Amino acid sequence: MSKEEEKQLNNLILNYINGEWIPAKNGDVIERVNPANTNEVVGMIQSSQKEDVHLAVQAAKKAYKTWSRISSVNRGQYLEKAAVLLEKRADEIAGTATKEMGKIFSETKGEVIRGAAILRYYAQEGMRQQGEVLPSASNEKLLFTKRVPLGVVGVISPWNFPIAIPIWKIAPALVYGNTVVFKPAEETGITAAKIVEVFSEAGLPEGVLNLVNGNGPVVGNALVEHHDVCAITFTGSNGVGREIAQKAAKRGAKYQLELGGKNPAIVLEDADLELATDLIVAGAMKQTGQRCTATSRVYIHEQVYEPFKERLLEKIHSLKIGEGMDPEVQMGPVASKKQYEKIISYIQKGIEEGASLLIGEKDPTFHHGYYIKPAVFENVTQDMTIAREEIFGPVLCLFKVKNYEEAIQKANDTNFGLSAALFTRNLGRTFQFMDDIEAGLIQINGETGGAEPQAPFGGMKDSSSYSREQGQAAKEFFTTFKTITVLPVQ
Repeated sequence: MSKEEEKQLNNLILNYINGEWIPAKNGDVIERVNPANTNEVVGMIQSSQKEDVHLAVQAAKKAYKTWSRISSVNRGQYLEKAAVLLEKRADEIAGTATKEMGKIFSETKGEVIRGAAILRYYAQEGMRQQGEVLPSASNEKLLFTKRVPLGVVGVISPWNFPIAIPIWKIAPALVYGNTVVFKPAEETGITAAKIVEVFSEAGLPEGVLNLVNGNGPVVGNALVEHHDVCAITFTGSNGVGREIAQKAAKRGAKYQLELGGKNPAIVLEDADLELATDLIVAGAMKQTGQRCTATSRVYIHEQVYEPFKERLLEKIHSLKIGEGMDPEVQMGPVASKKQYEKIISYIQKGIEEGASLLIGEKDPTFHHGYYIKPAVFENVTQDMTIAREEIFGPVLCLFKVKNYEEAIQKANDTNFGLSAALFTRNLGRTFQFMDDIEAGLIQINGETGGAEPQAPFGGMKDSSSYSREQGQAAKEFFTTFKTITVLPVQ
């Protein structure tokens, strides 16, 4: 074996199936480069095929027979061990994620900490009520329900939160007694392998959690269409989500979709402008705008439009952009060349359709990385592409409105309904907004992003399948009921 072949083997992430790291059947690989420096190869992942998915599903199906019969309390103990191990490896895993998809280290480190919190939350879920006793028409009968797992669950996760999102899908799936085949985005397959290593080190039995890397049209499709996969939980684009829903529904599988957003923030005339500016910049530019809950549209009362805009531009001008491992950097590159070109095309589209670009270069210098300066548009109309489509990048649209009613009407004028924020001191408007806004996640004087493990997460309209992730709401997807009647025989 040559030195180059040995190096390639050492940098190659294998699939994890039935408790072992094994190569894909065809031996093809996908090279992962650092989006902050495209001359740096971070590593390689398997380019798996349908046969690899089948092996993983069969391993999960076999393991399900034993895993589903383990007490949920004991299943939770594996999650607690995984939480401890995840924290111990926090810097390593966060560093890998930063190198692989570009997000700054403080953000990926925060994801690891959040992942540990999610694991601890679901470890305790193993001790919660799993059914209820109901009254019967006959005093002689015992009538009760029991929640039971579904079977093999396919987890398909995105690249933008490569640590937290897989964990908030895998943890509840496992604690409720399901086994898992995990297909991460190909952009973050190395980070995914480290998450699986943590579960392996925690002693999770063979076949309970399996990892298959590869591209979506091949691996993801094979997982969705496999007859032994009972349910699919997916976070990603609306187009792919619709395909998954159709294919899963066709064969009667359960599915859960968390999709895109075009999230509005409303700034009323009585808002704290410093607070609103800080949180809207954070909401729009954190993670380089690559999150489904990112602030995309801001509706500002005409009385405070100019002072708000001035503060906003000043704050955005001060953001330091660069390589994510630099502790002084506040915004890293976008995740890939494809993502870079997509965002640049939206900025160009905004200019072509007549919006005014206040800040942000139309085509910034490449510098061996996928860097994009934050872009802010004004004079945007509701029918423009940048006002209607999810950009998934650091692009913000400003709208001047006359009053609250106009702001609400325009904020709701979208196919999406994930998150929304209102900035005001008016308590009456606050409660009115809770009813008026068409979104699943509502923030009052807060940024549109952010979620806690114990609270349901999900959107309305085209932003989800109306199911919810996280909190005890996860139980609704990952379990089903058995209704049991017992009649004693004398």
